[in-house]
Amino acid sequence: MTHRLKKEKNYSYIEAGEGTPIIVLHGLMGGLSNFDAVIDFFSKKGYKVIIPELPIYTMSLIKTNVKNFAKYLHDFIDFKGFDEVILLGNSLGGHIGLYHTKLYPKKVKALIITGSSGLYESAMGGGYTKRGDYEVIKKKAQEVFYDPAVATKEIVDEVYETVNDRNKLIKTLAIAKSAIRHNMAKDLPNMQIPTCIIWGKNDTVTPPDVAKEFDELLPDSELFWIDKCGHAAMMEHPEEFNTILNNWLQKRGF
Repeated sequence: MTHRLKKEKNYSYIEAGEGTPIIVLHGLMGGLSNFDAVIDFFSKKGYKVIIPELPIYTMSLIKTNVKNFAKYLHDFIDFKGFDEVILLGNSLGGHIGLYHTKLYPKKVKALIITGSSGLYESAMGGGYTKRGDYEVIKKKAQEVFYDPAVATKEIVDEVYETVNDRNKLIKTLAIAKSAIRHNMAKDLPNMQIPTCIIWGKNDTVTPPDVAKEFDELLPDSELFWIDKCGHAAMMEHPEEFNTILNNWLQKRGF
């Protein structure tokens, strides 16, 4: 990780740049370093980019759900003293961003989702039953990307460690169930926040139809595709992702 992790009160986060706050929300098995290109680019463009470590594996099991992560995010925004923020979320992070926007719409200036859960996800916590088998885990990690080479040994090792830690695996499964339970289909038509949807055309976790449904249900959204791209566009095609997002932010006056 190229950026230093700050620890204040109950929060750990990365922060860079000055200006309009963009809070980045990582996914279930996504490290903060997945957003290195985002933080490097936008921290030089007049934005303060903040990536909090979400308490995915540290919250009590009974509280391990999308709604409580959204409340945690709200508390973090208050702690930082921000009146209004832009939220950017990948996978589970997108879902948390959406749910936070539903609960606290006045706090959110704009929303960016990529490979987000909230409508459908292909068994986020499933498929890890053979958790002792490194090769099985490696294949699962590679399937997240269009180009399997993006799943470096470091990424595979992290996923392997997660699913072989009993506590983390139980939390992972609880979150997967919570993501299904907290379906956003009925909420999205009431959410007027400007939303940028950036999606990999080859995403197998949250397939392209999911992006289309988000775009249809959200009143003020725009959908952008990245070709030859899986579930984590900001990792697989960082330059294209940043260009799309920067153009959208400029066009919308953010």
